Amino acid sequence: MGNGVTFLTIYVCIRGPTCFLVEGLLWDSAISEDDGAPAPCPAWMSAGLARGGFPQTPKAPREGRKSYSPVKRRRKARRLSVAYEASEGEEGAGAECLQTPSWQPQDWRQQLDNIRTMRSGKDAPVDQLGAEHCFDPSASPKVQRYQVLLSLMLSSQTKDQVTAGAMQRLRARGLTVDSILQTDDSTLGTLIYPVGFWRSKVKYIKQTTAILQQRYGGDIPASVAELVALPGVGPKMAHLAMAVAWGTVSGIAVDTHVHRIANRLRWTKEATRSPEETRRALEEWLPRELWREINGLLVGFGQQTCLPVRPRCQACLNRALCPAARGL
Repeated sequence: MGNGVTFLTIYVCIRGPTCFLVEGLLWDSAISEDDGAPAPCPAWMSAGLARGGFPQTPKAPREGRKSYSPVKRRRKARRLSVAYEASEGEEGAGAECLQTPSWQPQDWRQQLDNIRTMRSGKDAPVDQLGAEHCFDPSASPKVQRYQVLLSLMLSSQTKDQVTAGAMQRLRARGLTVDSILQTDDSTLGTLIYPVGFWRSKVKYIKQTTAILQQRYGGDIPASVAELVALPGVGPKMAHLAMAVAWGTVSGIAVDTHVHRIANRLRWTKEATRSPEETRRALEEWLPRELWREINGLLVGFGQQTCLPVRPRCQACLNRALCPAARGL
C-alpha cells in the first residue's frame, strides 16, 4: 500500500517497485530521478515497521474524535537457510553446499585406498568374467543389453566362472530374445547348467524374455523399478544392469561380497542382515561418485583376500584398520 508498494506478512514486496528489508532498513526499488540511487521509504513507513506492524498511511482523525493507533504485536524474524544440489556444470556461486552425512565410518578413506592398492592388478575373476565381459560386442546395442541382463540373472548364487561358461554356450546358439523364446525348457536347462538354481532360472528367463518382447520391443527397461518387476531380477541385478547396459548409476549394487566386507569394515552404522539393507546403509553416507566403482572393487577384494571363510587378513593392508581383523 502506498507509493505502489505491496507488502506481504513477511515484509517481502513482489513486483515493481520492489522493497527489500536488509539489516533493518527498508528501501523502495523505485529509482530516483536525481541520482539513480534507490529512494528510501518514507519515514512513516519505516516507523510502522519499527512498531512491528504493516506500514500504514497516516489518516487524519475525524473531527470530535480521538485518534487511536492500532497496537501490533512484535513478530520475531526467522532466518531461512536453503541448501540444494547444484546442477551439473554449475559452479554454485553463492549457493550453500549440501551438508555432509552426520555419520561416516572411521578411517574409511584410508581403507578404500588400501583396497584400491590391493586390487590394482585387476586379476580377480570379476575383472575378466563379470557382466561387462559376457555380452557379444559385435551384436546390436539392444541385443547387448539383453545379454547383460541375462548374464546377471544367471550370476545369482553362482561363481563368475560358471556364469561365463553358461553365457558362452548360449551365445554359441545365437543369444537373442527370439532364440530364447524358441528354445524349449529342457534345452535351455542343459545350456545353463550348473548355475545355481538353474531350474528356477529357466522359468524366470523364459518369463522375462516374453515380457521384454511384448512390452519393450525386445529391449530391456531403462529404470530400476521396471527391472525389479521382471521375474528373477533383484535390486543388485537392476543396479548393475543400469550401469553396464545403460551407463547410468542408479544405486550401489550389493551382492554377498559387498555385504560381507561392508559389515567387516563397519561401513554400516549398525550391522545389516541382508544385501539390500546394506545398500541402503551405504548410500546414506558413501559419496555418489564412488557408487559405480565400489561393487567391482569389493567383489574382487572378496574373491581374492576378504574371503567368506578364513579371510587372508595377514596379507591385507587393512589388517590394522579392520575391526574384524583385530577381533581374530
